[in-house]
Amino acid sequence: MKKNTLGKIQKNTLHQQIVSLLAKRIINQMQPGDKLPSERDIAADLDVNRATVREALKKLETLGLIEIRHGEGIFIKDYLSSGNLELFKMMIYLNDTIPLSILQNLLEIRRIIVPQMAANASENITREELQQFEAIVTSHDSILEKDLAVHQLIAKASRNLLYIFILNFFNQIFRDFGYLYFENPDNQKRSELFHRELLEAFKAKNSKKAYTITHSVLAYTEKRIFAYYSQIYNNKG
Repeated sequence: MKKNTLGKIQKNTLHQQIVSLLAKRIINQMQPGDKLPSERDIAADLDVNRATVREALKKLETLGLIEIRHGEGIFIKDYLSSGNLELFKMMIYLNDTIPLSILQNLLEIRRIIVPQMAANASENITREELQQFEAIVTSHDSILEKDLAVHQLIAKASRNLLYIFILNFFNQIFRDFGYLYFENPDNQKRSELFHRELLEAFKAKNSKKAYTITHSVLAYTEKRIFAYYSQIYNNKG
């Protein structure tokens, strides 16, 4: 029997596991222009049927990781030129711990974009949306749920469709980070203050204040989350 060189997989969620297995190998071990084994060889190596491998390869192609050249083979692409948000999201969960560089990228772009969206929202927000904001601030939901709801409202009131979709796409990631972040009571208090101050800025339609308040809390959040994950990496080392 041929020796397995790619790794072990379980029978459940077979397609997703093959995608993750190959993506990890491509990102961590291969270079643009390198060639993957054929569909037939991958199927034999993993002891799965070719249809399942074909489905996984199509997904990798959609992610921008490979190019399937019929009659020539499967070639690795430069994902810095061809990758997309779905690939970025996969890279976050690909390893046991999120790479610090990926985490830094995510928090940095959030700090750059969201304050401007909050400024836009302060100018566009309706009376009904202000009432929704007040209901969020005074609700008895967990601070995590309240914070996610506030950011959803910012996105909606910004009237920027692209930002709304980006936030929807990364919502589960922010939820995962939120569980860790809000374990700290100081972080809970900081976000509660942010919610109250932003509500007042929205009521006054003060875009400058909305921008400043949002930038401040995201800079604080970025510093605390990055410090937490840096400590995890240092402890592992």
